[in-house]
Amino acid sequence: MNTGKLCRTSAVTVERGEELIKAAQLMREKHIGYLVVVASDAADGLQRPVGVLTDRDIVVTVVAREIDPRTLRVGDVMTQSPSTAVDSDPLEKSLREMRRMGVRRLPVVGRRGELMGVLSLDDVIEALSNELQNVAGSIRNERVIEGAVRP
Repeated sequence: MNTGKLCRTSAVTVERGEELIKAAQLMREKHIGYLVVVASDAADGLQRPVGVLTDRDIVVTVVAREIDPRTLRVGDVMTQSPSTAVDSDPLEKSLREMRRMGVRRLPVVGRRGELMGVLSLDDVIEALSNELQNVAGSIRNERVIEGAVRP
């Protein structure tokens, strides 16, 4: 299974020059804790990830230090140059990168570095759960079929 098949293609994005308060309000409105910070390339119009901003970034960097969030922009708080996964990467490679970086989400990019979506551990767990249901169903059906064929 490749990363592109599992990632959510509806990534919520923000630009580094956006007010931090606006980014936090966007997180609240969308009920998410993770934004991909993008820059648009004037030459090809593609959005490329240049950072990520999490609700934890805001709490640890701003709130816990009692910094006035109205004075900050997304670029002041975001994690710059985030690790990414390529949509054609095997899922195992993306999971190894997530483990190496100690993150639960990765921006997913295409061949030209353009943002394609976000891979989250939640999505991986859901896919694995579905696979395990198929395994359990095979075992269950084997017994049912055998009981019907060989009474």
